[in-house]
Amino acid sequence: MSPQTAETPDPFDLDFDAETEFASTPSATSAPAADPFAGLAAPREVDEDDAVHAPSPAPNPIAEMLASAEAALGEHTVPRITIHAFWARPEMGELIHKASTDRRMERAKTVVHQGGLAEAVGFYQNQPTPSLLLVESLDPAPQLLAYLDKLAEVCDPGTKVVVVGAANDISLYRELMRRGVSEYLVPPLGPLQLIAAITALYADPAQPFIGRQISFCGAKGGAGASTLAHNIAHLISERMGANTVLVDLDLAFGTAGLDFNQDPLHGIADALSQPDRLDPVLMERMMARCGNHLSLFAAPASLERDFDISTETYEEVAQKIRGSTPYVVLDLPHAWTPWKRRMLVTSDDVVVVAEPDLASLRNAKNIVDLIRAARPNDAPPRVVLNKVGVPGRPEIPIKDFGDALGLAPCMAIGFDAKLFGQAANNGQMIAEVGPKSKQFESLDALARMISRRETGEEPAPRPTSFLDRLLRK
Repeated sequence: MSPQTAETPDPFDLDFDAETEFASTPSATSAPAADPFAGLAAPREVDEDDAVHAPSPAPNPIAEMLASAEAALGEHTVPRITIHAFWARPEMGELIHKASTDRRMERAKTVVHQGGLAEAVGFYQNQPTPSLLLVESLDPAPQLLAYLDKLAEVCDPGTKVVVVGAANDISLYRELMRRGVSEYLVPPLGPLQLIAAITALYADPAQPFIGRQISFCGAKGGAGASTLAHNIAHLISERMGANTVLVDLDLAFGTAGLDFNQDPLHGIADALSQPDRLDPVLMERMMARCGNHLSLFAAPASLERDFDISTETYEEVAQKIRGSTPYVVLDLPHAWTPWKRRMLVTSDDVVVVAEPDLASLRNAKNIVDLIRAARPNDAPPRVVLNKVGVPGRPEIPIKDFGDALGLAPCMAIGFDAKLFGQAANNGQMIAEVGPKSKQFESLDALARMISRRETGEEPAPRPTSFLDRLLRK
């Protein structure tokens, strides 16, 4: 933040003068200081007349389209920077603490201080300023601007400043931007809103988006996580028409190549062995094309070599793949490793595949509890019950399974040995073998749920009314 003189011309100036606009009135000097949150009107009860005559909000298809597009993409993370935060209210201090422990900010170092903008001005008289300075101010506008002028005198040129204030005033916002403030936020705020504001300041223009990463994890071996991951990736690419990359990370026993009837010369093992050389051109050579929109990073599925790959390498390769395609589906092995834990925590969506038995329930609860603790600001993982209805096998009812887990399963997929066996032996997907089966309907609904998109099919015709049928006669 660098100080700017009042003579600096503003091309968007609408005859605004900070001194006259925010000057205190004579009565304000004798009266007690006004509550900065007084402008936030208290909620009032709505009577029936208000409910009847209140205008309904106008539809905004552009805003809905943008929100849908943003939801379909992955989320950026805060780079390795130092953040100093000064809070004036305990609620803000708690909010900053929640945001600093979020997975998106784990690479940043956050130091929290009690005290608002005035405390920050005194603190940096003999201290260097960090990469990002987050300050809360409950002061009225004239005093806020005066403190910012003093802060600008001690701020390093490369320091970004985010101010959290109480006045939702566009004139104040424009004046803060003109004085070099990077962002101005007004409560109420949530941890994710604060994180989004910080990540926007460090967004890379060369990387306009980051793909959505979806991890599939089996609660126990043989639960069918790989089968579901492959079919969901296929449905997202074919039914939704979205570019998708399926990454088979079960290096020794991966089955993605078999399920898609592919035997590529290169795969994910080659990418993990040379992460520093991995670029879009090299990735294109290493991936196998399984359709117009689906690419496959196949596993070598060989026991001839041992793989000793660091967690940082897995994360680096995953980030590079996410930067090249909208959807990345990770097929994770059953074995528990540090890098697998890392992939689960950093993914945008986690799907835990379990069978309706006691071992799956225990393991699924352990996985769900771990992910919930590591991602307190994210939605819980999705639990899918697979192989439901195996003949002669005692099963835990779906409701009891969800009650014990503390999380209701989002989908239950019925058992059909013939359908899934035929697809596996033929190297095909369920959409190709049984497009009219109930299992396909379940997988299609799960794909739409995970991708947050609808299929490209035409909507079903609306039922005609009695009047329409009468007029046609």
